[in-house]
Amino acid sequence: MPEADNAIGKEATFWDHLEELRGVAVRGVAITAVIAVGLFAVMPKLFAEVVMAPCEGDFYLYRIFTYLTAEFPILSPFSSEGWHVSVVNINLASQFFIHMQLSLLGAVVVSVPVWLCLLWNFISPGLYTSERRHGSKALWLGGVLFYIGMAVGYFVVFPLTLRFLADYQLSPDVSNQISLDSYIDNFLGMLFAMGLVGEIPVVCALLGRIGVLSRRTFSKYRRHAIVVLLVVAAIITPTGDPFTLSVVFVPLFMLWELGGRLIPRDK
Repeated sequence: MPEADNAIGKEATFWDHLEELRGVAVRGVAITAVIAVGLFAVMPKLFAEVVMAPCEGDFYLYRIFTYLTAEFPILSPFSSEGWHVSVVNINLASQFFIHMQLSLLGAVVVSVPVWLCLLWNFISPGLYTSERRHGSKALWLGGVLFYIGMAVGYFVVFPLTLRFLADYQLSPDVSNQISLDSYIDNFLGMLFAMGLVGEIPVVCALLGRIGVLSRRTFSKYRRHAIVVLLVVAAIITPTGDPFTLSVVFVPLFMLWELGGRLIPRDK
């Protein structure tokens, strides 16, 4: 049985590897902590200009929709003039803990490339050349797609969901007051959920590599996948507007198709 290229020496014991892994974890945590401290210092500005930006009518997506619906009358009217969502705090310590939470989670997201580098440097010496080549591509593609998914969540999915739910009324006698905790939970949940959705191509590629999914199977169930993706898009943006639905569906479908392209060809 051939040995892995550049494999860690045979003399290294389990405890040697564990000690090396501990060093990787310590370096990663230290870098993440430094980033978190920096983000904590600038978080009030980031909170006002980034986190709360979708609450204002001049958010870029609302301006685009306003322009498109004005230029193409076939689309449902959309106006952002004077639109605003007021967020209130109803818990004494919420603002402090959310300040901490956003700083820490932001640091984790920002430090993802650092963690990928550290982990890859730890595991790559024990891999074969082909494994290193494919593993490196999968690792970095997964990181990039996670960021792309979060960007779609922030710039498209969350603003549309917020717009719909903030204006939705079961009864005109009940006014909507959005709590800070509720807003942040939905904001973070949507972004991280879309980040995970962005991993669809990597998952498809891995399933293809281990023989669970083939291009033939992928093509056979494409229509079923389209229906599922339409349902997911409808759940994310329950507005009933075909244009808004397509804004969410198209990125999901593109990710699905990219996953199909990454599956090895059938032999």
